[in-house]
Amino acid sequence: MNRNDLADLAAFVGVARERSFTRAAAKLGLTPSALSHAMRGLEERIGVRLLNRTTRSVTPTEAGERLLQSVGVRFDEIGEELAALGVLRERPAGRVRITADELAAELVLWPALRPVLRAYPDIAVEIVTDYTLTDIVAQRLDAGVRLGDIVDRDMIAVPIGPPMRMIAVAAPSYLAGCTPPATPYDLAAHRCINLRLPTYGGLYAWEFERNGREFKVRVDGQLTFNSMFLILQAARDGFGIAYVMENHVQPFLDSGELVALFGDWSPPFAGLHLYYPSRRQPTAAFATIVEALRYRPSARASVA
Repeated sequence: MNRNDLADLAAFVGVARERSFTRAAAKLGLTPSALSHAMRGLEERIGVRLLNRTTRSVTPTEAGERLLQSVGVRFDEIGEELAALGVLRERPAGRVRITADELAAELVLWPALRPVLRAYPDIAVEIVTDYTLTDIVAQRLDAGVRLGDIVDRDMIAVPIGPPMRMIAVAAPSYLAGCTPPATPYDLAAHRCINLRLPTYGGLYAWEFERNGREFKVRVDGQLTFNSMFLILQAARDGFGIAYVMENHVQPFLDSGELVALFGDWSPPFAGLHLYYPSRRQPTAAFATIVEALRYRPSARASVA
């Protein structure tokens, strides 16, 4: 294989992933016409058409998709190996991309990352907020954040927070105007604030457990959101009962702005984990971020 083949294969991976000559050219520092010429030359040399071209889009052919799946991964691995050489530098450097929902980003990622970014100015972090179960490999992200019990087995999972639990809460102003629910079974008679799941579009069923028996409750009410921050605000404003992460609302419970309901029906579950592919070769910057996020109960307790 000559040098031109390697350069053209790298360019092909860029075009196939971006599905656009214009976007790929901008990333590669080439002109769209030069990139198009390189792709035609590659197709002529191997004797197979790799890209379907229209005036509006560019998509891989069957052969192109097969080449992308095999070659693209290898180029990613080469890039990771080159980036990993940064460990030879005196100070870690490079970009780390992490996906997490807004709650995890605010409560866990940002507090832990602030001192790291101040100590290592050559490390750049991009946090992609997303409530869906993102495929970090397909999206070319370095890591993601999920609850420990839903991390895929082929991933390395590092705990970054303590066990968590969901609890039902309401404002005193709401409870003053009704008979407070004594058990989750009473929720049907109350105004509840629903969460619309962004992954599948359905409404989240509230989950409870008592004496080892798990059950779900479908609730109804005036409001539905796909943001936990808006749900919390509506609950604080007295618009109904909300089902939220306890650590997210602890300050409002402490101040009396919100009241916890039947907390003994809400056992803890595995907390947040940072996950990433097991085959990933960690760079010095990535390893620094992982260690900063790693949950150490005794250490964090002493800080508190």
